Amino acid sequence: MKQVEQVTGNAIPLNRADVDTDQIIPKQFLKRIERSGFGEFAFFDWKKDPAFITNDERYKGAPILLAQQNFGCGSSREHAVWAIEDMGVTAVIAPSFGDIFRTNCSKVGLVTVQLPQEDIDFLMARAEELPGGQIVVDVATQSVSVPGTGWSRPFEIDPFVKYRLLNGLDDVGLTLQYVDAIGEFEAKRDDLKPNTEAAFKSPAKYPG
Repeated sequence: MKQVEQVTGNAIPLNRADVDTDQIIPKQFLKRIERSGFGEFAFFDWKKDPAFITNDERYKGAPILLAQQNFGCGSSREHAVWAIEDMGVTAVIAPSFGDIFRTNCSKVGLVTVQLPQEDIDFLMARAEELPGGQIVVDVATQSVSVPGTGWSRPFEIDPFVKYRLLNGLDDVGLTLQYVDAIGEFEAKRDDLKPNTEAAFKSPAKYPG
């Protein structure tokens, strides 16, 4: 997982509420065994409309996605997070998120920023009127800002999630921090196992 300290760039204004994970990545694409390559299928059904926002070349490669209430609701499929990440998005800003979706985001380095509705409306309108306008999501200072305007807002983030993002630690990375302790445990593990061989040879000593 890559380290994420700050995300700066254009934002895709996905001005829709209650976007569920099936809309983000339809079920027919869940057969893939790789974690990569889902980006081209993100919002697959909606992209059939030429006017859909991700078809607009002005937002191509934008690292920030703006959304409305309850983004990522629905089933717990991790593929939805992988699809958004594979689009090139590193931060999603919305008034609220599906709980499981938000947790899955933290495991791959996708920043989720929850802001009040009035702030989302401001950013959404700006992104729609000024494609290419910059937004800065700063994980270290827990702030979202628009350079040159004086507009800045704080956001809350779980301290453990912040630690993971700043240090680029997924579940495997977290485990590897304790590799020495794990090795020490494994070296002594035989001493901790029940002696089933002795029980088999002398059943009278091990009743029951």
